[in-house]
Amino acid sequence: MQTNFTLAALADPQMRESEKILRTCVHCGFCTATCPTYLLLGDELDSPRGRIYLIKDMLEGGKQATGEVVKHLDRCLSCLSCMTTCPSGVHYMHLVDHARAHIEHGYTRPLGDRLMRGLLAFVLPYPQRFKLALIAGRLGRPFAPLVRLLPSVGPRLAAMLDLAPSSAPAAPAAQVALPEERRGRVAILEGCAQPALKPSINAAAKRLLARCGVEVVPAPGEGCCGALVHHMGREHDALEFARANVDAWTRLIDNGGLDAILITASGCGTSVKDYGYLLRGDAAYAEKAARVAALAKDVAEYLGGLDWTPAIQPKMTIAYHSACSMQHGQKITDLPKTLLRRAGFVVKDIPESHICCGSAGVYNIMQPDLAGRLRARKQSNIARLKVQAVAAGNIGCIAQLSQKAPAPVVHTVELLDWACGGPRPSGLA
Repeated sequence: MQTNFTLAALADPQMRESEKILRTCVHCGFCTATCPTYLLLGDELDSPRGRIYLIKDMLEGGKQATGEVVKHLDRCLSCLSCMTTCPSGVHYMHLVDHARAHIEHGYTRPLGDRLMRGLLAFVLPYPQRFKLALIAGRLGRPFAPLVRLLPSVGPRLAAMLDLAPSSAPAAPAAQVALPEERRGRVAILEGCAQPALKPSINAAAKRLLARCGVEVVPAPGEGCCGALVHHMGREHDALEFARANVDAWTRLIDNGGLDAILITASGCGTSVKDYGYLLRGDAAYAEKAARVAALAKDVAEYLGGLDWTPAIQPKMTIAYHSACSMQHGQKITDLPKTLLRRAGFVVKDIPESHICCGSAGVYNIMQPDLAGRLRARKQSNIARLKVQAVAAGNIGCIAQLSQKAPAPVVHTVELLDWACGGPRPSGLA
């Protein structure tokens, strides 16, 4: 793609990077075939190629975003399916993130949008606030139909209530003792939403790792990976979360070392693995962030290199839902299914597995209609398989697909822990 940025604009490192990405695009349109919003809406401007044209015009001309541009960029899930499809290697993720930050700095959204986005940024990245919000959500669920009628924010508030679990999560089962022989030392990202929604996930990972002789050490000071606010264009907030995590993990690296930083939510994993890029211009953090990013692994990646043996034969047929952040963001495709089969499960692929379920961070709240249509499409494909459960590696997908689910949705690591002697995952028949 030919570009025409001014020299003054290209003095900005972020603008130079976006210009480089734009020049990589050859207009082929292959991305339209796998874009969920283009699939639903059939509008070129709701495809990656169309959004690239909008971003180019906005950034190249030094323009403030218009309502029309914001509408089409807000509809993007950042599922990154286009990056898997693209034959030219267009790094759409970095381009759309820059565009969203540009919008956030210069565009005044309607009041309802500002209030919702501010509320989500205030609550979701903080576990204790999120836990309180879930309690309020459970109390408010019966009123969702009335809330939906409110102008502007009604459908989004109703979507939040629909996503709130009907009951508090059960306390995780007890941990197991480490054997005398240590085979590794890792940290696990505790995160923000996952501890409030399903603390059993990280508990299962820690039990499974302990059986393998891997020590899990806490990282005081770590928190949200920053992805939730980053995808809303709140660049400053995202970088502050990233720096706090880099500091927390660097202290562990410098005091005893780490074999890996494990992440059990693939959306967070995609973000942490990108810390080196996010903080490349920060002289105080660039090197440390690159070191952290190099150590970051999805829990499935690490388990694939360990010696573990199933204790039971589950004899259960499951479907594997590959989160977009797993298959498109981190390029991890077959490994989780291989691990599940190794544990004794019969694993089926979901038709249209490359199409997003509609979760996408806060997308299912901010774009409830499109997210609902994508969820229904995914659940219809799951129902055709007639499985006993669905495995997934991302808490957002688990929460999204658990609404009116044709089968229980659980984390991959919970199933692996169960097969190796842990408790049966909650919700399984």
